Amino acid sequence: MNEGAVATLGTEAWARRRHRARQLLEGHAFARGVLQLYEALLDVQEPAFVKARDDRPEPARVAVYAAARVMGDVGEATIAAGPPSLAAAVRDRLRDGDGAGLVGRWLAGERQEPVDEYLARAAAAPVLEALGPVAGDACSGRPADGGCPRCGGLPQLSYLTDAGEALVSGPRMLLCCRCGDSWVHQRMTCAGCGEQSTSKLPIFADAARLPHLRADACETCRRYLISIDLRKDPHAVPVVDELIALPLDLYVKERGYTKIVPNLMAIG
Repeated sequence: MNEGAVATLGTEAWARRRHRARQLLEGHAFARGVLQLYEALLDVQEPAFVKARDDRPEPARVAVYAAARVMGDVGEATIAAGPPSLAAAVRDRLRDGDGAGLVGRWLAGERQEPVDEYLARAAAAPVLEALGPVAGDACSGRPADGGCPRCGGLPQLSYLTDAGEALVSGPRMLLCCRCGDSWVHQRMTCAGCGEQSTSKLPIFADAARLPHLRADACETCRRYLISIDLRKDPHAVPVVDELIALPLDLYVKERGYTKIVPNLMAIG
């Protein structure tokens, strides 16, 4: 595949995300605020992706690059379109500086305060996505098992694909919370701890409101993630559709489970 084709595929992914967010806004009023903020972030992240794809920053410089080139715009978009509490927290945090430190800690797999993690993730994501296979060279703190093969990040969500043939199931994929890459994972296996006993892997769903979404939980590690079934809704874009799973997130959390990693909006 030539460079022009790769570039087109990259920008098409951002167009699909934007289109899907607008689709979901029409029928999911409870997620309006989250989706509107996500749209505002797309307006920052897409040009940041294009710029990083052209600049090709060295992996060792990703934290500095993302903080200098992307984080300020992420902050402005959040202050303009985000909920008042998040907007105020972002304004205060940006005033303190240390953007490169926030991104660096995210790339190292360190947990941070929600607002710090939000800024770091939103700024780093388009840069890592633009770097593609070498994104892993910018990251450290890789989990021993179950992490992204590219960068070691934790799984944000899973999605079930359509094999395109009757009676044939497509693979289950996990999506990385850090670099956005996907990898194949066994269907009836916990993405957090590897538990395989079906009696310990409850599934929670809201078929009436969210027919293509479910929460895959684990009694062993008491964690869960949201799964998007592309067979039931082929128009779904996993990273976008996961944002409307708020009712499922609340239901599962009330039963004592913790999301493997909260999404960008700290839901989970």
